[in-house]
Formats: sequence, structure tokens, C-alpha cells
Amino acid sequence: MPTRTVFDKTELHLVRVFHTVISESSVSRAALRLAMTQPAVSAQLRRLRELIGDPLLVRSGTGMVPTEVALQLLEPAATLLRSAEQLFGGKVSARAFDPAAAEVEFRIAASDYLDPTFLPALVTRLRLQAPRARLTVHALSADFDYRARLARGELDLAIGNWLEPPDELHLGRLFTDEVVCLVAADHPARREPQRWTVQRYLECDHVAPTPLHAGAAGVIDEHLARQGLVRHIVVRSPHFALVPAMLARSHLVLTTGRQFCRRHVELAEQLSAQGTGQPKLAILPCPVHFPPMVYFQLWHEVSHAAASLRWLRELVRDVARGLAVPAGGAAGGPAGAVLAEGGA
Repeated sequence: MPTRTVFDKTELHLVRVFHTVISESSVSRAALRLAMTQPAVSAQLRRLRELIGDPLLVRSGTGMVPTEVALQLLEPAATLLRSAEQLFGGKVSARAFDPAAAEVEFRIAASDYLDPTFLPALVTRLRLQAPRARLTVHALSADFDYRARLARGELDLAIGNWLEPPDELHLGRLFTDEVVCLVAADHPARREPQRWTVQRYLECDHVAPTPLHAGAAGVIDEHLARQGLVRHIVVRSPHFALVPAMLARSHLVLTTGRQFCRRHVELAEQLSAQGTGQPKLAILPCPVHFPPMVYFQLWHEVSHAAASLRWLRELVRDVARGLAVPAGGAAGGPAGAVLAEGGA
């Protein structure tokens, strides 16, 4: 009788269980993602341990962590699942996904310097079209390795702006946005617009977001460096949404996209009108010429063919299209955000 090989003992679902359990470092979270019971996942994990000859997941402190062997096998498992999706998925898989009935979890990392209405609009659309779906939003920050998480299948999308997006990732352009300056309404540059020159801009005190990678520069400072220019940054903040409040009571300058600035100018106006004492904000043109900021959604090949994630990328693109402002239509000035072409 022929000896049974590992291929006779292993089915594709077992590989999926392995990838999910190791990615989540939790049997309970894996069970939720797989729509299985915890005892069923535990039974599959026992089979995997016997087949591989390694504990795969071990207790550490208050949680569980993957072993070195498990981490080494994670990418081969992702490759196998991707190949299976390409082999058995395709158009049939795309037709099979029903957002209205699907019980799935989507995981997105997003910059908080997006238009403040973007994520709320996305959640609203998601709840309407996929009421049983769950969404986890991670902050796209310096201590969040979005590239590694995308590659391991722990993250579905990263949304933000990059001067040069990583080569190994797929990308879809969502929209572009004019670069402007946001300041307090009583900023000296508003009282003396004729002195709002490149030199004055560089000499001003600036607030900037903390770069996504230690030692790296943000897109604004990368562009300035290419022109041999350096601005005077006195505050860096990982929480971009808090920056407008810093500006309102100082003479700091924030350089970013018009969409973000416009929303916060409107919010400050509303609060001021309510008698809260909230100082107003204003938008100034930037004396330095910047190309438009381009906002992307990025994803890894490991999730490229998944029907549910193709649907998610289309939804993100539709939401971006709905929020985009036609050129010349931005409040307070010309050339608001313009939708750019891009596919999911």
C-alpha cells in the first residue's frame, strides 16, 4: 500500500486556518474571521501542530505569540492561498460575493489627515450595503508597519498619500488635492499678504505630522528638500486631527491638502457662531509650488483576487468620488480636490 504523503493529509481549508490563526495570534479572533467555533479551530490547530511538528502558537504573558517556525511558514501559506484563489476563484468568486449577506471583517489603515468626512462616509456606506460586515480601522502611524501587515494578510487596505508608494504593492488613485496652508485667522501673513513669500514661509514656525518611518521626512519636506529648501518645524504631532486646534491659538503654519483645511475652517466657523469662543482658521495659498497631493489605496498581491476585497476597494473608490470637490469649487479659493483615475 503506497505511503500517504503530506498532500494526502492536508486540505486547503487547513492552510487557511493556519494563516488566519498565526496572523491573528489568537484562536478566538481566528474563529470570528473564519466563521467557525473556537473548539473547531482548536481541533484544526492540533492537526497542524501534528503535521508540522511544532507548537506554532505559544503563550507569552497574557496572550499568544507565533513560534519562529510559524512565522517562517506564514508567507508560503499566503502564497498558496493566493494561488488557490487564482486557480479556483475568478469571475465565479466575484459573482458569489454578496455584501448584503456576507459576515466578513475588513481591516483598513488610514491617515488622519484625510478629509475628516471620509471615514464616516465609508462607514455609512458599509453599514448600508454590508450590514453584517465588521470594520477595524488602524491609524497609519510611524509605529504601524502597514507593508508587513499587508503582506501577511493582516491588513486589507492602507489609505493615505505617498510621494512614491511602495513598489511591491498594488495601488488605486483616489483623488488629488491642492497643497495650501492652514493658519489662525489673525495670522500676520493674512494681514500682510504681500510679504507672504517663499522666504517668509520657510522662516515661519511650522507644525508637521510625525513621519511614517523613523528618520524619514514627510511628503512636504521631501519635496522641499529636492528644491534645496528647509522649513522651520517647531511641533511634530502623530495626531493630525489635533493640529487645527493648535493653530487656532498660535501663529503656527500647517501645510497640507485643501480638503482637510476646508473642513476644519468650516468647523471652526460653526463653533465660533455658537459662541464657544473658538478662534477662526483661514486658508492661505502656499508660496512654494507643490505638485498636488495624491491619495491612494494600497493593497498586497495576497489579497488582490479576493472577491470581498475587490468589492471593498470599489466601495472606497466610490466614497472618494462622492467627496471630491470639482476644480474651482473648493470653499475659500480655487482648485479643490479633483478625483483622479484609478482602479481597484
